[in-house]
Amino acid sequence: MRIVAEAGNPDVASVYIAEFAKGKFIECVEAIQPPIPREEKWVLLISTMFGCPVGCQMCDAGGHYRGKLSKEEIIDQIDYLVTKRYPARVVPANQFKIQFARMGEPALNPNVLDVLVEIKDRYKAPGLMPSLSTIGPVGCDEFLTRLIDVKNTYYSGGHFQFQFSIHSTDEKLRDEMIPVNKLTFDQMAEFGKRYYKEGDRKVTLNFALAQDVPVDAKLLHSHFDPDTFLVKITPLNPTYRARDNNLKSYINANEEGSRYQIVNDLKDVGFQVIVSIGALEENYIGSNCGQYVQRHLNKMKNLGDGYTYPVVTHKVTTSE
Repeated sequence: MRIVAEAGNPDVASVYIAEFAKGKFIECVEAIQPPIPREEKWVLLISTMFGCPVGCQMCDAGGHYRGKLSKEEIIDQIDYLVTKRYPARVVPANQFKIQFARMGEPALNPNVLDVLVEIKDRYKAPGLMPSLSTIGPVGCDEFLTRLIDVKNTYYSGGHFQFQFSIHSTDEKLRDEMIPVNKLTFDQMAEFGKRYYKEGDRKVTLNFALAQDVPVDAKLLHSHFDPDTFLVKITPLNPTYRARDNNLKSYINANEEGSRYQIVNDLKDVGFQVIVSIGALEENYIGSNCGQYVQRHLNKMKNLGDGYTYPVVTHKVTTSE
């Protein structure tokens, strides 16, 4: 793995562009969540594919799919980020979160499961908490079944975070926003029943919510049990794809979550609701979900509210 460029602010987030083979690039990220110090929470975002075959309407990392990363290629990213800051692989953070969420659909790459097994003992990190987000593509049943076993064996008692990204309760709009065959809500709910055990973190239903995109609380409740599932609503981050598809964020990062009727409706039917808003500076760095610095380098347009940090090119940097 050769690091070819980086952008960011180490006090917030840094994005690294890496090349594994000629023309096959990925990105990985390290971040904190100010004002929480790194010793309390440290987050890595790791790629699982070269590009992504899904092509969600709001995600710059979709397209130009060139295959799955191997177990070793995924671990190379984690090793690089960890040893860059902690050479002895001793990570003191109370919560050390590794999100398989930078580039690629992790549920289509079984090597991710092998990584989850290996990293448990690879680092001295009592706060380790992997996080996996998926759109639930059709054909991922074997992956999800094995994931339950991995979670129960290595990450029980709330040390694993699992998320379905669904973005709308309107099936037609959901198909437009996530243009591949996906598990139905009932299939996701059935998985949740098998996955969730007492002491686990609830399964998250994530909405990167765009304006005029419906979230029907009663419909969601008819499929998903609030004792097993919670709802997370995030801003729609500024990306080229969102701009091209005329998608604008429903969530204003400067306003309290309680003012949103959707949030109140979800709470009224019994869901725990998290309105998750990160540091706005991450939009300018390009480290937020759906953002992809490599696309910015290719397009070089001015989005204004994203991708404005300079990208520093490296001559040669190779991970061990």
